[in-house]
Amino acid sequence: MAHTFKGGIHPNDMKAATCGKAIEQLPAPARVVMPMSMHIGAPCSPIVNVGDHVYLGQKIAEAQAPVSSPVHASVSGTVVEIAPKPHSYGSDILSIVIENDFKDEVDPSIKPLDIDSMTSEEIVAAVREAGIVGHGGATFPTSVKISSG
Repeated sequence: MAHTFKGGIHPNDMKAATCGKAIEQLPAPARVVMPMSMHIGAPCSPIVNVGDHVYLGQKIAEAQAPVSSPVHASVSGTVVEIAPKPHSYGSDILSIVIENDFKDEVDPSIKPLDIDSMTSEEIVAAVREAGIVGHGGATFPTSVKISSG
């Protein structure tokens, strides 16, 4: 235990094995599996088909519920499968499998935004469309958090 405090404990953070190590860049995998549940809330629905070419950053699954966030391709390549795959949740989750072409071709629709000329509603919509979620563990959609003001 690192510290104690009145009314509780501070568990060991278990960082000793890695705290002195340099950050490393891992090579891109030959295939990526993109689960349709990558956030808290309702799963997404695929909007691509087996055989489609996808670009890095391309939206590949649509959010169907208010507390949901679209999924985007992390590599460019070819969709080779859409099927349930094992997930860290402990069950199989519908997933899109992309065979990486290692070209990292960015989706041509991705353009910088001029947020200074956008309304609050347009910014919230852009954040939702980008699929931005929190990194605190629940992966709560950021657009839901910021839409309340």
